[in-house]
Amino acid sequence: MILELADIRIQPGQQAAFDEAIVRGVSTVIAKAKGFQGYKVNKGLENPERYILEIFWETLENHTVDFRESPAFSEWRAIVGPFFSAPPSVEHFELLTKSA
Repeated sequence: MILELADIRIQPGQQAAFDEAIVRGVSTVIAKAKGFQGYKVNKGLENPERYILEIFWETLENHTVDFRESPAFSEWRAIVGPFFSAPPSVEHFELLTKSA
């Protein structure tokens, strides 16, 4: 399993609207993508305009090719993109170890 970690910064004062948009975007668009395994969204306490989106994919290519090169990516960005104050920083990780 691959973890996509997106560090998202939004425009000030848009938290309530973005909260709804990110959940809607993941549940109606990304969740239908090939290899999608689940997600988590965390919002900042010290910086309320910062969000960390974690998406779990079966393979790296499920995100970088199957999703990013599909029309669904544009649909996702149309939902959440208007809130961004800067492009998100996105990285991928594989699990090394975890607690029981």
